[in-house]
Amino acid sequence: MSPIFNHLLIPYIIAMFLAINMGGSGTAPGFSVAYGANIIKKSLIPGLFGIMVFLGAILAGKNTAITIGKGLLLAELLNYSLVSVILFSVSLSLLFANLLGIPQSTSQATILAVTAPALYLGKLNTSKLFFEIIPTWFILPILSFFICYGIGRFIYKPIRKRGYFLSGTISNHPSLKVLIIIMALYVSFSIGANNVANAAGPIASMTMNELGIHANESNFILIMMLSTLIVAPNFGIGSSFFGHKLVKNTGKEIILFGKIEAIIIAFVTASLLLVASVTKGIPTSLVQLNVGAILGIGVAKLGAKNIFRRTQVNNFFVVWLIAPIIAFSLAYLLTYALDQAGYLQV
Repeated sequence: MSPIFNHLLIPYIIAMFLAINMGGSGTAPGFSVAYGANIIKKSLIPGLFGIMVFLGAILAGKNTAITIGKGLLLAELLNYSLVSVILFSVSLSLLFANLLGIPQSTSQATILAVTAPALYLGKLNTSKLFFEIIPTWFILPILSFFICYGIGRFIYKPIRKRGYFLSGTISNHPSLKVLIIIMALYVSFSIGANNVANAAGPIASMTMNELGIHANESNFILIMMLSTLIVAPNFGIGSSFFGHKLVKNTGKEIILFGKIEAIIIAFVTASLLLVASVTKGIPTSLVQLNVGAILGIGVAKLGAKNIFRRTQVNNFFVVWLIAPIIAFSLAYLLTYALDQAGYLQV
């Protein structure tokens, strides 16, 4: 077995493990609205989720892969050692969140895991991080909240009061169930466009470096697509392992969804994520967009006190802080250890 193959094998195995964890975490924003509305069996979710994630990654994942693969740290520095450190750090932080049953931002954990060695090496693209990525993390969930709050309070509630959503009318029309499933698939497609890059981006840069392929954009995209073929299917496996608990937490324990609310949540969150992915290539948390939308609808229906006092919401906020910090800290410590042991090779 050649040394190059060994160098590639370990990071790819870690990338597949990461994809399993991302699949578990990503299932909640993808299908929690459909599951919460009681219109889909849990056994169907992993297969549908995996297919749409794969399509999203292939068709719309290029820009986010470029950001992760060479936007924060020069692509030529991403050798097998650093990529293994980055992917391993993200995997452990997401595994921690998945075991707690709390949906977690794979994008934020990955960005911070890439930031750690970039900071250690003094090669961090601070402009990209502080003026594009981090502001997007704050703006989009707030935007998701207020869009859904506005729709819930000023459009949905007035229409509901007029009786259009009462039993036997619009809210029970069979076509709404179909539309909710379509929205769940749309969300999963958006996840593929954004989150698969968390593993495929670093892997693509590493593969080009190890194989001595010229690091132009066309070569990067080709290798990224090939990496995606290996990484993306593992999202469905992760959904099978972790998905049900996460979907239940998000879909059942925060708010009891109505069918109309489910459509609003899915459309708003998927659209915001897809726009961020395709236009700017910003890795963004669909989990936070989704919960922001849920809270917006919930506040419009039940009031702020009734929603924000729920224990599950508080757990989400705590883990959102802890998991990215774990990814950053572990990646930084491992990078330091590699450097001291003489294995950094950059």
